[in-house]
Amino acid sequence: MQILKPGISLEGFFGSVSEAHDCVLLLDYDGTLAPFHIDRDRAVPYRGVIEVIESIMQSERCRVVLISGREINDIVRLVPLKQQYEIWGSHGWERKMPDGSYVAPLLGDDIAASLEEAYRNLVDEELSSRCERKPASLAFHWRGLTPDEIARLRNLVYDQWGPIAEKSGLLIQDFSGGTELRPPGRDKGYAVKTILSEYREKPAVAYLGDDRTDEDAFRALESKGLRVLVTDEFHSTAADVWLRPPDELVEFLGMWAEACGGEQ
Repeated sequence: MQILKPGISLEGFFGSVSEAHDCVLLLDYDGTLAPFHIDRDRAVPYRGVIEVIESIMQSERCRVVLISGREINDIVRLVPLKQQYEIWGSHGWERKMPDGSYVAPLLGDDIAASLEEAYRNLVDEELSSRCERKPASLAFHWRGLTPDEIARLRNLVYDQWGPIAEKSGLLIQDFSGGTELRPPGRDKGYAVKTILSEYREKPAVAYLGDDRTDEDAFRALESKGLRVLVTDEFHSTAADVWLRPPDELVEFLGMWAEACGGEQ
């Protein structure tokens, strides 16, 4: 684990986790808890991750939340925790609580129509096989292709989506392995801010993420908690700490479990 910001102390942070009335562990999924996979349905968590998260969830003081660009149904299927847990999906547009209650995206008719138009354009270009339709967005995937193939497909998709984004206000944002067309106004940072607003007293909190969509969450958490970049290859980031999966990831989660009083 490598400290990226002056004044950050892991020992001091986990001391605050030990003493806090409430602890909040916020976790991205793809690239953070699970390695990327060309077949997204086979992107399962690193060995040991499920067990240590279940240990953490035994602590009454600790709230565990998964915050992902995936839709919630994907996360439920890929993260088979014994206890029910909170999930924010589709970059903050969906929310599922441990009691099963679900908040669906509320998109205006104009946004829904623009997303439908964008998808139909890809169908016409015979590109829809790589397009994932999510509750609030479209994600086009190119993981596993050569750089030349990625560049060609990216240009084609941007040609189709660019005019639609310009007239509708939708955003086009690249992520690790593809690009996404989605509404403005919500992102992983929105999820973080909403969660923290639900506490009267400041909790001990950390967010673990890996790519540019997690930078929104890192910025939202500035000065309020620990921001942890999880990746094999370092990149520019607002995070406070950098760790490499899977060993350092499992080590960090184990330190959290010990500090918050989860079962060992």
